[in-house]
Parts: sequence; C-alpha cells; structure tokens
Amino acid sequence: MKASEANLLVFLKKSSQFIIPIYQRQYSWTERECGQLWEDIIRTGSNDKINTHFMGSIVYVEQGLSQVSVQSPLLVIDGQQRLTTISILLEALARRIGEEEIMDGFSARKIRNYYLQNAEETGERAFKLILTQTDKDSLLALIQNRPFPSEQSIRITKAFEFYEKCIAGFGNDLLPLCKGISKLTIVDIALTRDQDNPQLIFESMNSTGKELSQADLIRNYILMGLEPKQQTKLYEDHWRPMEKEFGQQAYGDKFDSFMRHYLTVKTGDIPKIGEVYEEFKKYTQSKDVADNGVEKLVADIHNFASYFCAFALGKETDKDLNEAFQDLRELRVDVSYPFLLRLYSDYKAGLINKPDFLSIIRMTESYVFRRAVCGIPTNSLNKTFANFGESIQKDRYLDSIKAHYMLMPSYRKFPRADEFKRNLAIKDIYNTKNCSYLLRKLENKDRKEIVITDNLTIEHIMPQELTEEWKKALGPEWQRLHENYLHTLGNLTLTGYNSEYSNKSFKEKRDIQGGFKDSPLKLNEGLGKLDNWDEKTINERAARLAEFAATVWEEPYLPGVTLDLFEIKPEKGEYTIESMGGGQHLAEGSPVRKLYEALRKEVLAIDPVVVEEVKKLYIAYKAETNFVDVVPQAKALRMALNIDFNEINDPKGMCKDVAGIGRWGNGDAEVKLSSLDQLPYVIGLVRQAFEKQMGNGE
Repeated sequence: MKASEANLLVFLKKSSQFIIPIYQRQYSWTERECGQLWEDIIRTGSNDKINTHFMGSIVYVEQGLSQVSVQSPLLVIDGQQRLTTISILLEALARRIGEEEIMDGFSARKIRNYYLQNAEETGERAFKLILTQTDKDSLLALIQNRPFPSEQSIRITKAFEFYEKCIAGFGNDLLPLCKGISKLTIVDIALTRDQDNPQLIFESMNSTGKELSQADLIRNYILMGLEPKQQTKLYEDHWRPMEKEFGQQAYGDKFDSFMRHYLTVKTGDIPKIGEVYEEFKKYTQSKDVADNGVEKLVADIHNFASYFCAFALGKETDKDLNEAFQDLRELRVDVSYPFLLRLYSDYKAGLINKPDFLSIIRMTESYVFRRAVCGIPTNSLNKTFANFGESIQKDRYLDSIKAHYMLMPSYRKFPRADEFKRNLAIKDIYNTKNCSYLLRKLENKDRKEIVITDNLTIEHIMPQELTEEWKKALGPEWQRLHENYLHTLGNLTLTGYNSEYSNKSFKEKRDIQGGFKDSPLKLNEGLGKLDNWDEKTINERAARLAEFAATVWEEPYLPGVTLDLFEIKPEKGEYTIESMGGGQHLAEGSPVRKLYEALRKEVLAIDPVVVEEVKKLYIAYKAETNFVDVVPQAKALRMALNIDFNEINDPKGMCKDVAGIGRWGNGDAEVKLSSLDQLPYVIGLVRQAFEKQMGNGE
C-alpha cells in the first residue's frame, strides 16, 4: 500500500481512467450527502483563509505501485461515491460556465477534457470514470449530453438535477464554487493485488459519505476475492439479475432485510439487524457451505431472492398466489418472511402443491389477523416464524402445519372462533392499521366479481359529529352509545357517497340517491330495511359481521385422531413448590418464601407470554424457552439468567459469570436475591434475559 495526500483535480487530471468493479454497490448518494458536499465546497471557496477541504480517500488497485504514473485503468475499491458525485457536479458546472475561463482550469472545455474525459481516446477509454451497469449508461449519457437511457439510474439523475438547481440559484458569480472545488483534497491510496488484501482494507475504511449496507458488504465479500472471469460470471448470472428483480429502490431498501431472513432460514437464528454481514461470513465458513463452493452459494441466494421478490415485492406471476401475498403484505408482518421463504422453496422443489401452498398462506394471514384483533402481543412472532420450519413434516406437509398452528401454547396461540368474534364485535376497528383491509376482505368474500374498494371510503353510520337530531334518535344515553360504538365494526361500512352522507340522519342516509337502500355492497345488506340506528341494531350487525368474519379468516382444523399424531405429550407435573429439591426453604411464612412470592409476581408481570414451571431442582420461567431459573437456598434465591454474561448491563456488579461451571439452571449469568430492596434492580436484569430471548430491539 502507498498513500499520499493529493489535490482532487490534479489527481483526476493525471489519472487515465477509474473503473468501478462489478462487485461494488451502485451509486447511492441522496440529496442529503450531495447537499453536505455542496455546503462544504461553498464554505471553503468563500473563505480565502481555508486552504483545503478533505473529502475522503480514493482507494484503488493497479499493477505497479507508482500511483497514477502508469496510464492504465485503476480499479476503485473505495471512493466511487465521491468520484461519481464530483463528476456529476463538474458536468453541471460545465453546462453553466460556458467557454469563458473564470479561473485556471475552469471553462466548459477544460472541465470536460481535464476531469471528465480523455480527449484523445475513443470508446469507453474516452471517459475518466466507468461505473457499473445502469449507473454506467446514465453517467456516460450525462457527460455526452445525450438523453438518459430508458432504464436510468435514479440516483444519478436526482443528483444532477440537485446540482443544476444549486448552481442556478447561485447566480452568475461562480468563482466561489470553482475555488471550493479547486481546494478539494483526498488521500490517494494505491494497492497491489499480490501484496494487499482489498477486502480487509475495504472493511476497515472509515471514509466520509453514505454508510455501506450489509448487502453491499456481503456482495463485496463474495465477489472481491475472485478472479475477474469468475467474478464477472457470478455477477452477470446471479447478482445483477437479483438487482434488476428487486429494482433500484427496493434493492437499496429491502435487500438487507432479505439477507437477514435468508440467514434465519439457513441457520435457525435471527441475526441482529446490524450484524447480518458478520453472521453471513460465519455461515459461509461452515463446512457444508464452504465445501459446496461460492457458485452454489450465490445461486442459492439468487433463488431465495426470487422467492422474496415474489411474495414481499409483488412480483408473483400466479394470480391466486399474488392475491394471497398482497393480503399478507397488507398486514405488514415481515417477521413471517423466513417461514414464507422456506415454504416457497419447498413449493418450487415440488414438495407442496399449489392448493396446499395457498391454504398455508391464507392460514398464516388468519393467524396474524386474529391475533391482532384479539390484542395478543406480537413480540414472540419473530421466533414463532423463525422456528416454524422445525415442525414441518415433508411427507404430511399441510397437516403438519395445521397441527402446529392448532397446538401452539397460549402466548403463541391461534385464537379460536369465539374469542375472535367476541373481540372483533367490540374492538375499536377504525383506529387500527387494518381497518380498510378488514372491510375490503369482508366485502369481497366469495365474490367472483371483485369490488375495487380503493375509491371507497370508510363510513361511520352513526357519524363522528352528532347533530341534535342524532342525539334525540339515540336517546338519553346518546353520549355512552357514541363513545362505546362509534368506531366498532357494527357502525362501520364502505361507501362512495361519504360527502353526501356527512352527518345526516340514519333515514336520510338510507333513502337518498345512492343511499343504503340502493347500495350494491354486501356490507350494506339489511341497512335499507331498518327504520332506526341504535344500540340494538349496531350490536346485531356487529354480531352478524363477526360471525361472517370467522369464515373469512378461518382457523385450521384436523380430526382429533389426526391431531394426536402430531401432539407431543407433556411430561406429567411431578413436582410442586413443596416437593421440589430445596422446597424446604420455601416453607410458608419463611423469609425466602416471601422473596419468592414477590419475585414470582414481578416476573409473571413482565409479559403475558411468561409461564412458570416447577422442575425437580429449580423453578423455570419461560417464553420460548427458559429465560430465568430460580434455585431456592437457605437465605436467598439463586437465579440463572439465560443470557451471555458479557451482554448483560449490570452497573452494580451483582451478576457472576458461571459459563463452564456446573450448576442447576440455564444461562451464563448468575445473580442472588437476598432482600426485597434488591428486587427492582434484579427484575431489571431478568427483563434483559427475557428481551434477549424475544428478540426485542433487533
């Protein structure tokens, strides 16, 4: 490696050409990053006391180590965002500045011939900077003042428009801008392939600009170390098709999430959002993946990316599946995506047919929606779906999934019909994110001619603002009725006549042209036959719609004899507080029993999913699995926290590292509770173990 400080314009002028290798990310600077560079340039150019402005480093690979003395293309490892942005700014300036040279090197001709083009070359060699794929065609079109290609780079066009606007707003005095650009300084870092490791250097760079995504790091990790021929093949056969299938916007916004879901499927663990790249490296270093080689790995990622695009981005070509995926997307439960990836992979492999696949998607939609209606906490859903694949029996695919849904414990339960109908009838539906989804699904159940509800609005039959006529019609308890029923299912419908209805009386809404009597919507059936709208009619309609909803969002069913084949019988409860080992310390009225009762109350209050199990030698508190185990002792409660010792936040230093030490209970952190005044602090430690298990904050 050889590094030195360099003036950016001198560096550009002396360099023959910069090539962005195919493994690099696309141009990604937004108006925020472009605006920051603009402000730095103007500030520097407007102040003669500022001699330079450092804008980061340019790292590249070349054959020799003489930096830019050898006129051969330079392969850029780090710095493409800065090089691309300054090229876009220089082109915008060249178009505005004309041929008058307002300071040395700053005329339209010199800007282009010194810093953007190689005047004596032809073809691609005529340009200083060659980007990848879509970016390449868009930048070359820009520099040649040609129309952008049909598949243009959104970021490049936006950056150019931004700088054109900035320059136009700056007036005719462009000298501060030119001065600022002339003061830009970089660190020129040249590498040699046989002596330096570009990947390690790439990872350790702390340059200015837009932070690399986890997907950027993964792509570079896979492709950077390969020979150019294999690198090109893998990129063109797999990575570039993935980028195109995602599209520019979704690739930037969604690819990191996809890789997280992919790793969840492959490893069974959910990586933290900021650690996807590190977990991916560990995964690729496992024996099976390493033995199969990089080509199979990239092909596998490509396949799963196609599945993800199908269900998460609306790219599914099958009409029935696409409709089911759209409904599931509307519920916005991304935590189900590892499960869907696994399902889609098995569907493509022929392990499950389309009707069964469709049935499972709809079952999953019902599971998520019923839980939302019943107000069941969602913080266990990530683990629920991450581990769902372990319960699938490939020879009895659909039945095994039905059984799993039916047999899940209370905190992960599939709400039964009575609970679902009861909650749906009384819940404030209007102020939930799923209100439009609910009404649309109810309206279109069993319809062959689907009603497009996008142009309809949600109507409160009893209006949000009550007139005196409405108060009189509702009776002396109008205020209670309005507060209790306004936003509930029984009082909500869809209409195209919202402005006409306004807060008119019920009879006027019923009888006006386009009113309830004329409405072709199933949701409005029966309203035209009513004379009054009151508590009784609201409750009757709510009950009827809730009953119907239970057929829209169905629950899975298997005959008892079939369900028994999948049920794992729990062990009989052999132990009680009194009979367990150490139970003598929990005798009624003892100090340790009082500690236990106080602790028990606080732990169970952490979350509704927490359950208590008495084991032979300890008391376990669990969600997905044990997060704290309590061993009664003569004068204290010894507690094993199921969390790595180095992960726990323990400013008082009460925890002890017991990793590798034989003991009862699960976990590497141990804490003792010996007095009630310690309880609030200890519960804070216990909560950390619970949050770790549930994956909150990842």
